[in-house]
Amino acid sequence: MKLISKLSGPKQKLITSGIGVFVLILFSSFVMYEATKAKVVFAEDGEELTINTHKDTVGELLNELGVDVGEHDLLSHQMDALIQSGMTIDYVAAKDVTMTIDGKEKEYSTTADTIGAFFEENNLMFTEDDELSHKTSSKVEDGLHIDITTAFEVEIQNGNDKTTVMTTGGTVKEIINKADVSFDQDSNDKITPNLSEEVEKGEAIDIVRVTEEEKVVEETIDFDTETKEDSSLPKGEEKVITEGKNGLVTKTYMVTKENGDEVDRELIDEVVEDSVAKVVAVGTKEPKAQQASSNHTNHSSQKSSGSSGKTLTMKASAFTASCSGCSGVTATGINLSSNPNMKIIAVDPSVIPLGTKVHVEGYGEAIAGDTGGNIVGNRIDVHVPSRSDAYAWGVRTVKVTILD
Repeated sequence: MKLISKLSGPKQKLITSGIGVFVLILFSSFVMYEATKAKVVFAEDGEELTINTHKDTVGELLNELGVDVGEHDLLSHQMDALIQSGMTIDYVAAKDVTMTIDGKEKEYSTTADTIGAFFEENNLMFTEDDELSHKTSSKVEDGLHIDITTAFEVEIQNGNDKTTVMTTGGTVKEIINKADVSFDQDSNDKITPNLSEEVEKGEAIDIVRVTEEEKVVEETIDFDTETKEDSSLPKGEEKVITEGKNGLVTKTYMVTKENGDEVDRELIDEVVEDSVAKVVAVGTKEPKAQQASSNHTNHSSQKSSGSSGKTLTMKASAFTASCSGCSGVTATGINLSSNPNMKIIAVDPSVIPLGTKVHVEGYGEAIAGDTGGNIVGNRIDVHVPSRSDAYAWGVRTVKVTILD
């Protein structure tokens, strides 16, 4: 009791005052210590944390916070930058991204927010024809795996036309549809490879357009010429009894074309219209003048008519042995078909005997070697090589001089 009593005197008051002073000094020091701390904002991935610190550098502060800055992380300040009150330190941790392009895998680290930004960051460019597993607007998450299949060009030979289409693959049918090339599976078109086959890079598609159409072809059958002897006609004279008519073969074909070119022709129908032969009567009757000569009658009359040097004015037409149905052989047996340039005239034997050598104005020297149904009196027919020559001669009046 005495000890307590002693302590409760003036000495006790002195101790109590000393403790108060110590506490005050301690509190003041703490306040001063806290007051000297720098106030810093640390922002990580958009989340902010306000920190009061006595650390001198950014590196020391991050170490205090347990933040390990990696090679690909994004930090707004250098690690040795001095801490200043009121500063904001931005930090973005890099995310690991795995990207597989056409089966080839590669690892990336990025601080990009979106896949599109990640592509720009790594100079990666893709087209709208490429196939991406994610949209470019998608957010990049740590551990993201992006699969990309790049498009390749496929050439399509469409008949005689050519087109190309970009694709990441698929069947022939799918790629043809993508290229907006029309086709009918029920048609005869040939498509290589088959519609169900997968198209590989570097492979082309060939479409052969096959069409079938009927085609009618007409072929002429030339008529034959038949001759019949006729004793009622003067020798060498011809008369058409029946006009000839060409026959006709009508053939119908099924024509197959590939890309417009014919590759096959099949006969599916044939109709034949027979020809009709031309019948010509050939006279065998001997001329009266020739008969008289052979019987030695009217000898003086013939000699007078065929007297050498006598000149007659006569109407002259022209004929040719190259006409259709003509035999080409004269009444005296001269083959004009074999001698187209021979100078022969057809005469009325009662005026100019057959075999007489004459000179025809505008024609030259000739032999009276033929007769004709229309050659009567002062009328002759000069032989020329062709039908055009006959037309050119026409009908004219000429002087005919008897040479022998």
